[in-house]
Amino acid sequence: QVQLVESGGGSVQAGGSLRLSCAATGRTFSSYYMGWFRQAPGKARQFVAAISGSEGRTYYTNSVKGRFTISRDNAKNTVYLQMNSLKPEDTAVYYCAAKEGLPPNYASRYAYDFWGQGTQVTVSS
Repeated sequence: QVQLVESGGGSVQAGGSLRLSCAATGRTFSSYYMGWFRQAPGKARQFVAAISGSEGRTYYTNSVKGRFTISRDNAKNTVYLQMNSLKPEDTAVYYCAAKEGLPPNYASRYAYDFWGQGTQVTVSS
């Protein structure tokens, strides 16, 4: 069982930056694929970024490539999402997710077993 707690959300103006953190419990954090998803009002939860366990391979949805960076610190059981050049369309609740081992599809919300409670990100124009 893994518990995830996100932090770092807030309100910023367009062009600003935020860094989200997701702290995980458990002793085998490095064996978990970690993902960030987001959900805007009235929309489905969408994939943002993912990072593999010990190798740290990263994947992004096209709309955030070059602006967002996912990283992890296995010693601290924490995954991060650095968000730069934020746009109003980035406004959403951001969720951290975990999957032990290799997910069949890292971009699918159904591939992850554990979720955080979410943190709100609001970008004003």
